[in-house]
Amino acid sequence: MILGAAELPRLLPAGYAAGPVGLAGHLARYGPLPCPRSGRLDGRALIAEAGRAGLTGRGGAGFPTARKLAAVAAGRAPVLVANGTEGEPASAKDKVLMARSPQLVLDGAVLAAEAIGACRAVVVVHPHVRGILDGAAAERARARLDRVPVDVRTAAGGFVAGQASAVVRWIERGVPAPTATPPRLSERGPRRPSAVVQNVETLAHLALIARYGASWFRSVGTPAEPGSMLVTVLGAVRAPGVLEIAAGTPLGRVLDLAGGASAPLQALLLGGYFGDWVDAAQALGRPFSAAGLADLGAGPGAGLIAALPAGACGLRETARVVRYLAGESAGQCGPCRFGLPAIASEVERLVEGRGADPGLLSRWLGQVDGRGGCAHPSGAVRLVRSALRTFGAEVSSHAAGRCRGAAVVLPVPPGGTR
Repeated sequence: MILGAAELPRLLPAGYAAGPVGLAGHLARYGPLPCPRSGRLDGRALIAEAGRAGLTGRGGAGFPTARKLAAVAAGRAPVLVANGTEGEPASAKDKVLMARSPQLVLDGAVLAAEAIGACRAVVVVHPHVRGILDGAAAERARARLDRVPVDVRTAAGGFVAGQASAVVRWIERGVPAPTATPPRLSERGPRRPSAVVQNVETLAHLALIARYGASWFRSVGTPAEPGSMLVTVLGAVRAPGVLEIAAGTPLGRVLDLAGGASAPLQALLLGGYFGDWVDAAQALGRPFSAAGLADLGAGPGAGLIAALPAGACGLRETARVVRYLAGESAGQCGPCRFGLPAIASEVERLVEGRGADPGLLSRWLGQVDGRGGCAHPSGAVRLVRSALRTFGAEVSSHAAGRCRGAAVVLPVPPGGTR
């Protein structure tokens, strides 16, 4: 079977809320995987096809998939890691994908492993969907479908545990702490095999490219950012949830697909908790793409769109998230151990009208940005800076004891995990 070129959804079956699709239903929908031994699609050909498709990572960074795979393809016994940790509280796209289309994720993991000559594929998943992935892997094993061993692991808890280096350290040492120290994952030597970490949605797209080709993948989206993508929509919309959209779909249309706004909107949080607040009036007509959002200082990130109603306080929402992020630090460097708690406290002082010093806060943001042992402190800084830019007019109101509202929009667990 071949899906229609412009047919959506591609990744999620119709009526996906009914439960996971088994192996028989999966093969009926998508057809069998191409076999490298048949000569139709060997590893180098698949990597080249992913490059022609323009597939980029769907985990947040948006790095070209073909370049990442090619970087380790010549390594000694590399390992393919499928990252389904999704530790961000507001995001659900990867969990929904794994819960409904687990076989597509495993297809992509096996194909990517074969393409780089990996000795195994390790699929690290959120605990909510571990049982589903175990069942899907067992089905494949009984059918003797895979040519590379597949190992399903439960992800560690915590926000930083989803960073690529943290996922690999969790697999190797049981320590879900990220690192920025050399060598890179793709350059490690014989004692520590090189590794490539790919988001599970990226791998699901790769499985479809292997079947249908680059031109089919590019039949939706934009020339610069082709394909479809999963997005999590929450906040002031009538039907929050996970949607599959063509890359570059206008933000207003995305909200319409989520039932439309349930209240007048003042702002959108785009990309996730390492993302950006933007003014709703400026953003709703923009394409949800890196190019379409660039001049707003924003991007699609991990595919999260949170709609903030006019009756809520964006500064208060930001203070809650930054305090959470400070608690989620791995505690490995000064910017995380000392910088983020101080920044969180100053944002809280600003929200509560307790004599916060915006100049001091700005200086601290500059001292932390780009100086951590991983991306965590810089991600938190980006969120705060976007809040000060988007809600700057409210800072003086808070100093005078006036707040727009106290409605809670963004999900934040009650405390860090470390």
